Amino acid sequence: MERLSVVLWRRCVSGLHTCTPASVLRGLCTKPYTRQLSVGTQPSKSRFPCLNLYGLPPRRSCSQGFGPLWQNKTLQNYLQSLMAEHGELSQTLNLTLKEEERKALTQRHTELSSLSVLLHKIHEAESEARELEGMIADLNSREEEELLQEEQGSMIQNIIRLQEELLRFLVPQEKYDMNDAILEVVSGRTTGGDICQQFTAEVFDMYRNYAQYKSWSFEILNYTPNDYGGLHHAAARVVGEGVYKRLKYEGGIHRVQRIPEVGLSSRMQRIHTGTMTVIVLPQPDEIDVKIDPRELRIDTFRAKGAGGQHVNTTDSAVRIVHVPTGISVECQQERSQIQNRDKAMKMLRAKLHEQSVKKDLSQRQSSRRLQVGTRDQSDRIRTYNFTQDRLTDHRISYEIRNLREFLNGEELLDDLIDKIHDAADAEALLEVIKRHSSNV
Repeated sequence: MERLSVVLWRRCVSGLHTCTPASVLRGLCTKPYTRQLSVGTQPSKSRFPCLNLYGLPPRRSCSQGFGPLWQNKTLQNYLQSLMAEHGELSQTLNLTLKEEERKALTQRHTELSSLSVLLHKIHEAESEARELEGMIADLNSREEEELLQEEQGSMIQNIIRLQEELLRFLVPQEKYDMNDAILEVVSGRTTGGDICQQFTAEVFDMYRNYAQYKSWSFEILNYTPNDYGGLHHAAARVVGEGVYKRLKYEGGIHRVQRIPEVGLSSRMQRIHTGTMTVIVLPQPDEIDVKIDPRELRIDTFRAKGAGGQHVNTTDSAVRIVHVPTGISVECQQERSQIQNRDKAMKMLRAKLHEQSVKKDLSQRQSSRRLQVGTRDQSDRIRTYNFTQDRLTDHRISYEIRNLREFLNGEELLDDLIDKIHDAADAEALLEVIKRHSSNV
């Protein structure tokens, strides 16, 4: 058992290649946890350990795993308590209960039953691996030993996969994860030139391509270009399964470093630094936000930019101001004033909804502020250095090359979002474990 645990630990660490921040990793136990779980026993009352990754070099690339989190002793105690709760619920449900109470307890029992099945699979896989380990120790043939070692490797990978599946099952889900999203991009400031507007247009196109890559709907609500092909501001409604959950960590300040393509700085090869902001809001259901029409001021005006004779000569653009809060939105994408008004109302509803849930979201994010950043727009989350062809995500200290391919909004962006979610999920689970440890 001891040897198998060490092998599992080494495989887990060697395959970790983690992008999880060091502050998160310091909370993960690196000492192999070898005690067999005893379902129904009382969890330990030891404090949550403050631990380090001794001797592990920092890495830039990531796997899809939670790494050494499984080896955390407090996690094992937490699992014990959940299994004890499952056993108690099984007995309680055999008693006479009120209908509402039975419904709530049955739902919880069902959740813990799924967890119990996963844990049982892990124990079975570990038992089979130990038996195979004993067979390898008794072999005299080098050829047979190599074959069994290959099979043992497959078993260990399966155990790690099951462990990760169980850990993901424990990660709490946020209330708005399955909602659609409103995505806005806003040009920021620069040391010179028009690189901010140009970069804002590139980032907006990146997310539009990403929506197509994920088979999502991407409905442009507002698009305000500048005179040189760049973009001052744009907003879109992104519709699809779990869109907000996927995009929520993209919100923040994106910094660009590049040499302008035109002007004196271009001729002098002078690098300029600029920023743009991405805002990602959950799109609420209409029943979630009630708006009193008497609190709205609605203005119409002529749309700007290209769009044909009709667009430039009629008051089709709409601006809506919510008087109590001062929130203002506008839409000028459609030829019809009615259509523009409908889209503007969707944007306004999302912004008002953001205010109502901001406190809830900030509480959830406060514990992760240093690890994965918040979705607060003051956070600089990413730097795009065109002169060095390098992208850096500052929340997870992750770097990749080939910026142009990344801005295509396909596999590289999708892979980075996976890594950010891995770090966020690990930190969220760590918080759950710490809360449990402080309560026992």
